[in-house]
This record gives sequence, C-alpha cells and structure tokens, in this order.
Amino acid sequence: MAKQLGARPRIGLLGTGPWAGRTHAPAIAGHPDVEFSGVWGRRPEAAEALAAASGTRAYADVDALFAASDAVAVALPPDVQAPLAVRAAAAGCHVLLDKPVATTVAGAREVVQAVEAAGAASVVFCTLRFAEATAAWIEEQAAADGWFLGEAHWLGSLYGPGSASAYAASPWRREKGGLWDVGPHVLSVYLPVLGDVTGMTAVPGPGDTHHLVLRHASGASSTATLTLGAPPEAAEAALALYGTRGRTELPRWGGAVDAFAAAVDALVTAARTGLPHPCDARFGLRLTEILTEAERQTAAAGAEAGTAAAGPVAGAAGA
Repeated sequence: MAKQLGARPRIGLLGTGPWAGRTHAPAIAGHPDVEFSGVWGRRPEAAEALAAASGTRAYADVDALFAASDAVAVALPPDVQAPLAVRAAAAGCHVLLDKPVATTVAGAREVVQAVEAAGAASVVFCTLRFAEATAAWIEEQAAADGWFLGEAHWLGSLYGPGSASAYAASPWRREKGGLWDVGPHVLSVYLPVLGDVTGMTAVPGPGDTHHLVLRHASGASSTATLTLGAPPEAAEAALALYGTRGRTELPRWGGAVDAFAAAVDALVTAARTGLPHPCDARFGLRLTEILTEAERQTAAAGAEAGTAAAGPVAGAAGA
C-alpha cells in the first residue's frame, strides 16, 4: 500500500551522476515543501559526496532509503531504473521517474503494474511537460482543434566533434542513441496535442539519426528527426505545428531545476488526490512501446539497405 504523505513529504534520490547532481538534487534540496530524505547510488563514495553537498544523508542500502522516504526520484539508466522503481513501489513509495522509463516494453510494463498494485503515484520527468514556458504552450495547443501536421527535429551534438559533455560518457546513451534519449521529448509533445500514434514508418539516417513519420489518432501526421551525433554547428531542437490556426512553434525553455521542482509538485498532488498525472508511468510505457517499434523498423531498414548495398548494382551487368 502506498504511503500517505505528511505535511512535508520525504523524497529520496536514487542516482549520483551529472543529471542527478545538476538537476534532481538541487531541486529537491531547494524545494520549500518537501524534505530531502537521502541519496543512494551504485557508487557509495559518490552518494556520500552528493548527500553532503545537498544537506542530507547517504544510504548504503536502497531498501533503507525506501523505508525513510514517502517518494523517490530516480536518476539512473533506464534499465537500472525500472527494477528499482518496482521495488520502491512495493515498499509503498511514490515514484518520480526519468525518461525513458525502460528500454524494453516488458520492463516498463512491470513498473506500471507495480505502481498500480501499490496504489502509488507516478510521474515521468519529460522536461517539456514541466518547464513553465513549454508546459503552458503544450496545454494551449492540446486544447485547440484543427491540427494537420507536426514537424520536429532534435539535433543533439553529444557525440559530435569536440563534444565535452559530461553526458557523453553515459553507456546507455551510447548504446541507444538519440531515438531513446531525445525521442521521448518530442513524443511527450506530440501525443497530448495530436493524439496517440496509430501508425509509423521509421528509417535510419547518418550515425545514430532516426527519421520518424507518424500518424496520430486525431488524423494529423507528424515527422521527427532525432540524433545525438549532429555537428555542433547544426545542433538545434525545434518543433512546429501546422493547422487551421496557422503555424505555431514550441517556445524556448530553460531551467531544468525549476522544471524538476514542478514535477515534484505534480507527484505530490497526484499522491494526495489519487488522480493520475497525464505524464505517469502508463504514459512512460506508451513511449517505450513507440520507441521499441521505431527501433525495430530502423534496424530492419538498415539491414535491408546493407543487403542491397552488398549486392550487384542495377544495370552494372550490361555496362
């Protein structure tokens, strides 16, 4: 059974990497209405350092942190996150998850089953759904009708020449690429505005680039180009919608710490009211389903292209 929240809910943190240190920990430590109950990490020395910098304590035993917390925020690789989220929910903790929830449908489904069995609240931190400027824009567009087309490109340069990003060392990002890292951001905008994805074609581009063409429940279609390997000079994240109201573009956003604090508020509200947040674990499962199918299609298209490239060139025999 999920824990009842007191006047100042106790929130623990799982993870000690750059994202945890730069976003999660400062947001929880600086939040006036919650208590930062502690930090657990796979590297105890990193947990000690982050806890000391955040004015809380480190836990060597993750179950002890669950016992000391009403909710936990997770800043771990997705396939480490998923089983720990299941354990946290079983311990009665509400969960604030990072995107993607998992990189397998089975893993994401286990998270959904665990939080629903416990009656726990869940929120997935898709940044654009919580950053003030973009959250308001998404809500406005979702309330409007007449959308015809969406067009997005998220050209990250994490693996571009000369990149010195701390996130480039992340093994899961290196393995899964832009589809799984930035794809959830684009889908987190498209789905509430244009409706669920009812059809898709996905093909590979250069490096880790993926090109998606999506059909939505509203009848609209959309495109998305996703990569972490663009040249730094080409790096950009943009999304535009076209319809009977003309053209509108996703506004610029900033302040990940403030956005995460808003996600904390959303989790607390969901836990107190019992009303699921639109960006909950079930939404995270749907993102995983879509990304898994996109990955399958691009792998198949890449294999087919490789087979074709290895065969004889059409017309060469008569040359």
